[in-house]
Amino acid sequence: MSERRVLVVEDDPTIAGSVIARLRAEGFAVAHAGTGPAAVDAAERIKPDLVVLDLMLPGFDGLEVCRQIHRQTWQAGRPVPVLMLTARDDENDLLVGLAVGADDYLTKPFSLRVLAARVHALLRRAERTAAPEAPIKLGPLEIIRSERRVRRDGAEAHLTPTEYDLLVYLAERHRSVLPRERLLAEIWGWAEGYGTRTVDSHIKALRRKLGADLIRTVHGVGYALEAEPA
Repeated sequence: MSERRVLVVEDDPTIAGSVIARLRAEGFAVAHAGTGPAAVDAAERIKPDLVVLDLMLPGFDGLEVCRQIHRQTWQAGRPVPVLMLTARDDENDLLVGLAVGADDYLTKPFSLRVLAARVHALLRRAERTAAPEAPIKLGPLEIIRSERRVRRDGAEAHLTPTEYDLLVYLAERHRSVLPRERLLAEIWGWAEGYGTRTVDSHIKALRRKLGADLIRTVHGVGYALEAEPA
């Protein structure tokens, strides 16, 4: 397998240096950009397999970078996972990040070991190459798995790679209540249960893009996709 490419977008030299050194030690080819415009240019030029993206950047912020990279890669038919770094732990910031195309996030300060584990987990999901499968049709929802596309009532929804994987997992087990911890283990590859807020944030993003009526919350347990087969 060829060396996987990671683009690190971070304007703080100390943080950037530490992240780059750790990812190179993990066997990745790493490129760096320190501003918003440079990040968008680098993503188009080197076509990374994953982007580690700081939220606060000169030029324009990480949300705009994520928005532009997501648009580039989605139109090219090769969505790229984005791991967002933020110094803030405000839920609204995290939801906005997910809305513009981020797949996961870490709040500063973070462990380099955890960052490396998240990068590996995101890439494992992105590299799954199952044989084409029949579309899933549940009520107004259609999932074209061979093309990784999703439609509701015929209108296409632009999902991130993680949102897509989460939706397919729920759809394949529709009406089953799936605990947050199970979703974390199966979709994110995390053995720890402390990241359940990540699941909640992605569910909110799916509801916003596909409608609030499709996914039911079972308080204290998890989520179930309620639509019936067409």
